[in-house]
Amino acid sequence: MSVPAFNTVAWFQVGTDAPEEARRFYGDMFGWQFNLDPDEDGYDLINYPEADIPSGGIAHMPDASGNHAIFYVLVQDVDAACAEAEKHGGKVTAPATTTGNGLKFAHLADPSGNEFAVFTPPAR
Repeated sequence: MSVPAFNTVAWFQVGTDAPEEARRFYGDMFGWQFNLDPDEDGYDLINYPEADIPSGGIAHMPDASGNHAIFYVLVQDVDAACAEAEKHGGKVTAPATTTGNGLKFAHLADPSGNEFAVFTPPAR
């Protein structure tokens, strides 16, 4: 199993108010496989065929206003990445948050307003 390099897109998320439909669509189209995330309710982990680890997730949204698709860049330091984004004309749209299992992430926007996120995985 290889570990993604820092500063690369290492995760993606599809948020949808119709998770069953999304699982069917992406499963039929690309052969993606889905498992419930044991650490988070309302979240499905996405595995590519023959992959050892998940590459993305489906977030169950309460209604269509929260539907989205976003990519996550693996960084060494989320707070430093937020500062760097602002230094280069971007914005922090959702400040750094740490989950119960130690995953830390923040949502940013580039100067054109395109949203993306940065994260560091839980310590192992």
